[in-house]
Amino acid sequence: MSIEIANESGVDVNSDTILAVARHALDEMGVNPLAELSILLVDVEYMTELNHRWMDGDGPTDVLAFPMDEGSVDHGPGEGGGEPALLGDIVLCPEVAAKQAAAAGHATIDELALLTVHGTLHLLGYDHAEPEEEAEMFGLQARLLESWRK
Repeated sequence: MSIEIANESGVDVNSDTILAVARHALDEMGVNPLAELSILLVDVEYMTELNHRWMDGDGPTDVLAFPMDEGSVDHGPGEGGGEPALLGDIVLCPEVAAKQAAAAGHATIDELALLTVHGTLHLLGYDHAEPEEEAEMFGLQARLLESWRK
C-alpha cells in the first residue's frame, strides 16, 4: 500500500499515526495492496478555499475527500488488471480537527484518525447524505477505529 502524506498545515502532527490508521482502514476494507493514497494536511485558509471551490461551503471544514474515477478503484485481488489503483486524495485540516477534538473531549490525533478513516471511506464510495447511508458509514467508521485501537 503506497500512502503519501504531506503536511503543509504549519501544525506539528504525528504523521505516523495518520499513516497507520489509513493503512489499517484500507487493509480491513480489502483494498488491493498496490493501491495508492495521498493525504494532505493544510491550514485553515487553504481548507476554506477548497471547501468553497469544491463543496460550495462557507469557511473551513475538517476533511475533504477527492476520489479518483470510481471505475479505476481496484478493491482487491478478485478484480483484473495489474496496475496500482489510485484511490484519490484526503485533505485534512489539523486546526479544525483540534477545535472539534477539544469540543468532543479527546486528543487532536484521535480526531485526525477519525477524519482519516472518514475520508478513506468516502474514497471507497461510502457517503452519509441519506439516513441509511449515514448509519452504514458511521457504523463502519466506528468499527474500523475500534479495531485499529486494539
